[in-house]
Amino acid sequence: MTHSPEQLRRAYTNAVAARMMDAKILILLKQGKIFFHIGGSGHEGIQVGMALAMQPGKDWAYPYYRDMGFALHYGTTVEEVMRDAMHRAAGISSGGFAMPFHYGDRDLRMVAQSSPTGTQYLQAVGTAMGAVREGTDEVVYVSSGEGATSEGEFHEALNWASRERLPVIFLIQNNGYAISVPVEDQVAGGSVFKMTAGYEGLQRFEVDGSDFPEILRVTSEAVALARSRKGPVLIEARTVRLLPHSSSDDQRKYRPADDLAEDAARDPIPLMENYLIEQGVLTAADAAAIRTAMQERIDRAAVETELLPLPDAADVERYVYAPPPAEQPVEPVPAPEGGARIVLVDAINHALAEELERNPSMLVYGEDVGGGKGGVFTATRGLAAKFGDARVFNSQLAEASIIGTALGLSVRGTFKPVVEIQFGDYIWPAFMQIRNEVAMLRYRSNNHWSCPMVIRVAVGGYIHGGLYHSQSIEGFFTHIPGLRVVFPSCAADAKGLLKTACRCDDPVLFLEHKGLYRQSFAASPEPAADHLVPFGVASIKRPGEDLTVITWGMLVQRSLEAARKIEERLGASVEVIDLRTLNPLDRDTILTSVRKTGKVIVAHEDTLTGGFGAEIAAIIAQEAFDRLDAPVVRVAAKDAPVPYAPSLENAMLPQETDLLRAMERLLRF
Repeated sequence: MTHSPEQLRRAYTNAVAARMMDAKILILLKQGKIFFHIGGSGHEGIQVGMALAMQPGKDWAYPYYRDMGFALHYGTTVEEVMRDAMHRAAGISSGGFAMPFHYGDRDLRMVAQSSPTGTQYLQAVGTAMGAVREGTDEVVYVSSGEGATSEGEFHEALNWASRERLPVIFLIQNNGYAISVPVEDQVAGGSVFKMTAGYEGLQRFEVDGSDFPEILRVTSEAVALARSRKGPVLIEARTVRLLPHSSSDDQRKYRPADDLAEDAARDPIPLMENYLIEQGVLTAADAAAIRTAMQERIDRAAVETELLPLPDAADVERYVYAPPPAEQPVEPVPAPEGGARIVLVDAINHALAEELERNPSMLVYGEDVGGGKGGVFTATRGLAAKFGDARVFNSQLAEASIIGTALGLSVRGTFKPVVEIQFGDYIWPAFMQIRNEVAMLRYRSNNHWSCPMVIRVAVGGYIHGGLYHSQSIEGFFTHIPGLRVVFPSCAADAKGLLKTACRCDDPVLFLEHKGLYRQSFAASPEPAADHLVPFGVASIKRPGEDLTVITWGMLVQRSLEAARKIEERLGASVEVIDLRTLNPLDRDTILTSVRKTGKVIVAHEDTLTGGFGAEIAAIIAQEAFDRLDAPVVRVAAKDAPVPYAPSLENAMLPQETDLLRAMERLLRF
């Protein structure tokens, strides 16, 4: 690719701008006007060269926190960088909600970034999957330092991208240090290029990150390869780090003086300037004029930005969630009547089929969900045959890959991923993606980006599954702002709630109790295809006057049976409330019932300590203490893992007898 003199001058200008912005921001930090800085000084050559080879607004970019040079050349202005650096409401990346230097711009297709290292790789792979599915020639850029390549998600991303020949360009900016850890302590042989040799289909390049003509050649070739679907590309650029890791670091403590001097001698900006002068693109006077004009612009931007308003404190919760979609019902939905009875797992299957039919952009994938198997519990059986392998397909056996790629698909705005994690016990490799990426994206980008998706997970015990197939996980995930948590207890609710989840603009964790999949007591008449159950609306399964039981999942049936027996024994009337969704939580139904009965049990299968029941008990204590006639009682699992042998499992998990004892004690209080 041949670059015009104008393009090369602009590349030089943006490299200079990035360097001067680093210097200016460090001054503002000392003045107390900025709180944090992480710079890219020494990386500018490879960054502007990479951006020069791409097409902003068409291609996609997942930069990392040192990528100011890339962001500026891709289309972000120095004024916009300054607004984010000074945490102003007008900041284009986050409006003050995220740390500065986490670049994002929807118009440029530069996805808002987060602080964890390595999470962005899988997201880029997901976005590239979408490009291939839509038949475009877009490429997706993702970058990091060499330290982040130690993360397992880097290798998961290379594996997925190589296997499917996806148009991802992995730019590894190797400046020799991950904070203070030298590259030889991070990467075998000290070379990411060598380490990645085994990925078949991965095109690889090494380049001196200070050699601008070589950078231009390599980046142009890399983009051409990716755009022509010749597979993913990895570039390892050997850069220099001219500043400490961040404003809280002092690299003189761990880098020898001769090492720092060697880096200074390879400063890419003087080398770029000399090259452009030799090529007749610039004169020394031109370069001086560019530097002078840029310094004036940056100084002016700092003054003007300081006058801009800070984010409004009233907006602190504004973009944690999306507003509900127009078609979602807001009133309680009566139980359906007249349909043939259906078990819960088939209700899930039918809901997925109906939503796949309704929404051509919906994709279903996960381990074993495609082909003839249809998942380990057959929840997706027959869907691949009906809708094709392009829409219902198997993923790698890698939970972070499933969630990370789903985010990358979702941000395109043209796909709705509905993914499956086989067991709640194995969701933890994906926890970083769920908590720090999926749940945070809307908030950290000030509503510029979102990633609506559904994460279906089989959970729960009472099946003799032992320590690693029986876990209840809702207590962990209800603690995450930005993530909806749904937990049906019967087939009709499972179908209606899953259909609502598939239409929701927020990410939804949809918990399916394995022990309820085929139980007759969880079966229901099947709702019609237009039946939606709203989030945040509990179901009163059994009205009562003397005692309230608040529960969800498997404990609903056990609570109903215990309530029936209590009425037979003591003549007491027990109200049983099935929450159905834990986030959002139907506080009104809870408090109305508690104020009526004055006595309450919160029952759940998760362990007692840290279980979600503690949150409900706290709400009741705070909002309805004066209406209580007895302490709030929790019935939950013991604080132990779920053991395998039936005698041990029954002792660990809450049983109907535990509920009966608690009811009798409270009613006699």
